[in-house]
Amino acid sequence: MKKLGLIAGMGELPKAIAIEARQKGFHVTAVALEPLADSSLSSYVDDIRWINVGKLGEIIDSLKHSAVSDVVMAGKVPKSLLYKSRITPDLRAIKLLLTLKDRSDDSIMLAIMREMEKDGIKLLNTTDFCSDMLMNSGVLTKKGPTEEEWDDIRFGWRVAKEIGRLDIGQTVVVKNQAVMAVEAIEGTDEAIKRGGYYANEGAVVVKVSKPQQDMRFDVPVVGIDTLRAMMEVKARVLAIETGKSILLQKEHFIRDAEDAGISVVGYRDDIDQVCPK
Repeated sequence: MKKLGLIAGMGELPKAIAIEARQKGFHVTAVALEPLADSSLSSYVDDIRWINVGKLGEIIDSLKHSAVSDVVMAGKVPKSLLYKSRITPDLRAIKLLLTLKDRSDDSIMLAIMREMEKDGIKLLNTTDFCSDMLMNSGVLTKKGPTEEEWDDIRFGWRVAKEIGRLDIGQTVVVKNQAVMAVEAIEGTDEAIKRGGYYANEGAVVVKVSKPQQDMRFDVPVVGIDTLRAMMEVKARVLAIETGKSILLQKEHFIRDAEDAGISVVGYRDDIDQVCPK
């Protein structure tokens, strides 16, 4: 039987990937990152080991011990943990951090990937095991954006792609073609709440992949928690990049968005019919 390693952080994505991988005939061995991974993950995988998120050497040794050579990373690992003393790094992790030119997401993840490759572990694209969850093109909800909101989507797209290019974040919150918030270390949901506060209802949220997006890690993911953050500040539109972003629990998400009066759009700037002018 084919083996797949799953390094699991926060959220529902690790479970969704485990389900699809097992359906494809993989024996799934999970490394659940403490204190992040959901306790229910053990019900979705064949084997599981819980390891502190900072124990890089232990994570790699565990995968090697299980004879796993192909691995998927899934689930959020907040970089803020580096600054909240919730990570207890081992020697291998400390050495890795000391080699970094900076502590941007891409720098950290590429360094981790290279460390795994030294031990014969290959990181696969996250999207290899969640193809059905990739964002569709067009308006997914019954009610679409207004003309002014389409203008905000186009404006927000340009800004979001630029902050992505700089490896700052993937999400912006805009209103009336003005930036209310830019995602940084706090993550998407907190950026939405902050931007929604300044927008005073009616904000447009745009989430994109980076222009240099590596599909092996940090793929944009939107789930129910993001929708709840939007509902809390009465945001009006969510635009997600088509084909390069993951929408979790799609039917549930769209139903709840419609109930909340939120329009959900799969957008790419090269598809005119998606974004009428």
